[in-house]
Amino acid sequence: MKLEGARTVLVCSCERTMPDFGESVRAGCPGAAVESAFGLCGAELDRVRALLRGTGDITISCTQQAPLFRELADGAGYRGRLDFANIRETGGWSDEGADAGPKAAALLAMAAEPLGDTPVTSVTSGGVVLVYGSDEVAVAAGRALSDRLDVTVLLSRPADVPPPRVWDVPVMRGTITGATGHVGGFTLRVDDLAAPLPSSRGRLVFGPARDGATSHCDLILDLSGGAPLFAAGELLDGYIKADPGRPAAVAEAIARAGELVGEFDKPRYVEYAADLCAHSRSRIAGCTRCLDLCPTGAIAPAGDHVAIDPLVCAGCGSCAAACPTGAASYTLPAVEVLLRRVRAGLAAYRAAGGRDAVILYHDSEHGEALVDALGRFGPGLPARVVPVAVNAVTQLGLESFVAPLAWGAAAVRALSREKPRHDPAGLLATLDMADRVASALGWGGAMAVIETDDPDRLRAALDAVPRQERERKAATFMPAGGKRTVLATAMRELHAVAPSPVDRVALPAGAPFGGLAIEVEGCTLCHSCVAACPTGALGDDPDRPALTFAEDRCVQCGLCAATCPEKVIALEPRIDFTAWNAPRRVVKAEEPFHCIACGKPFGTRSSIERVVAKLADRHWMFSGSAAKRIDVIRMCDTCRVEAVTNESFDPYAQPRPAPMTGGIHLRAGDPAEGSG
Repeated sequence: MKLEGARTVLVCSCERTMPDFGESVRAGCPGAAVESAFGLCGAELDRVRALLRGTGDITISCTQQAPLFRELADGAGYRGRLDFANIRETGGWSDEGADAGPKAAALLAMAAEPLGDTPVTSVTSGGVVLVYGSDEVAVAAGRALSDRLDVTVLLSRPADVPPPRVWDVPVMRGTITGATGHVGGFTLRVDDLAAPLPSSRGRLVFGPARDGATSHCDLILDLSGGAPLFAAGELLDGYIKADPGRPAAVAEAIARAGELVGEFDKPRYVEYAADLCAHSRSRIAGCTRCLDLCPTGAIAPAGDHVAIDPLVCAGCGSCAAACPTGAASYTLPAVEVLLRRVRAGLAAYRAAGGRDAVILYHDSEHGEALVDALGRFGPGLPARVVPVAVNAVTQLGLESFVAPLAWGAAAVRALSREKPRHDPAGLLATLDMADRVASALGWGGAMAVIETDDPDRLRAALDAVPRQERERKAATFMPAGGKRTVLATAMRELHAVAPSPVDRVALPAGAPFGGLAIEVEGCTLCHSCVAACPTGALGDDPDRPALTFAEDRCVQCGLCAATCPEKVIALEPRIDFTAWNAPRRVVKAEEPFHCIACGKPFGTRSSIERVVAKLADRHWMFSGSAAKRIDVIRMCDTCRVEAVTNESFDPYAQPRPAPMTGGIHLRAGDPAEGSG
């Protein structure tokens, strides 16, 4: 019987084609009312109807019939949360299905964690489409779309294209030499643009041509057969490319283009906080990770920060995964939300008696299809593999890999295509760094990517994941506070439960963690580095001249080293757990110099004394009878101005040395003066 206000979990064995996981789910989800079933979408459908007339949230262990259950919920006026989890293809339909009870508990616990709302950006397409090709295929495609869209056909270097009997679609000749924009707002540069002559007889003949024409459109249907007009064009909404030699592909492209008319809500995949960005300071470049990784060119420099165009962004998440400060954060879902799901799943898995869990991240398209095929037509996933669907595996940052280990997972895997749609460079770099840290702390082979389109190869790779030699303590921290905070917490907790903890792990150049090697003797405490530091890792002291450093805040952007006038700062990429857990350390401190007039502290004693030593008796303003004027160097800014004003000192009224040219004094009448 359902408890009022409590969550009810319905565990269906799908007509008894898999074990009843009810007992495992009860152990893994102790706060829920767990009910076993065998045919919720058929013989036991009335049970679902009765529950939907009550209160409280419901989780159903079936995704195949989710539309049916949602329809029933709408009809009953159900106001609770209705969630679904697939425990069949992912668990029960496996040669290890009898042992998949803890996994079922994990999947149902994860489904109960709310995902939150994803922000959206509105985009409008007026249906103006440019069909780009070179022969009759493009013309035919334009005609197929003309009843739905405003079509123009552009033929690049056309051969023998017969003229139409009726000019029902505009046809032009031209070659696109540049393309920018997004769905609803493309801009094209076209050379060799020419209109056809009405008198064209056996083939299209074109009139005078011109270069540098500009065209604007909402959509582009590229049937040219050439190189894409955009980098990573397959990811750009509104740009549809198909092989003109494959009729089925052309028909599919025409159908897709015909649907892209009207106003749409596009997910805002990445939220950006400019105040956290470490891109540059004072025109000195610092962090460029997001610029280097973005496959679509959606990110561009914008002064000290960057700008992200949400209409060009394809949602790969590489920028957010690599961003060391958390300025760019992924929203589908947010990292805290994703990791709360993983935490809930691993806690339920362990509570239900599971061991050696493997978290398998996969995308919701390629990965889900592969897992489904393995469950339906193959041996299924191993019982200890807990799949976690994400929008794109390239969105996963370092925290997404190390946090599951801290929570008790034996290993983490990311499933990618053999030929990824998104450049995996960022993901591979993240995994390499995660594996370095895990291996140094005693988890050998815990991190890896599986690149395959074959379900059997996926199963073989998962079977090969090593098991833990013994059960160990798991962390329990809750992910909260933004990406950088979550990552720092996860790293500390990972160190606390590590099988073989070490205090320091060396990282490759470019890693977002590390310390600074500062030549203290050469540092003048000018604090240029403090002003440039975007994260507050470097700081000063309001009470005395000092330079302080907090290593857990350093993102190795290099702005301090590039700004330092003495060039005494070098980066040291690493993770120093001792430094992370220590208070902010003082790198250098000196006694302040006190103004000889008012006693106010200013500058450092060493700097003032060094300046005095360099100027005394060496500069005409401070030598001879003016030697006492050197005291102004020993005064604060206020007293210095007052002293100079009282003296009525005018530096321009003083005699200056005669000008020199090539080391020779010129006098009136010298032959060197010449007449020119």
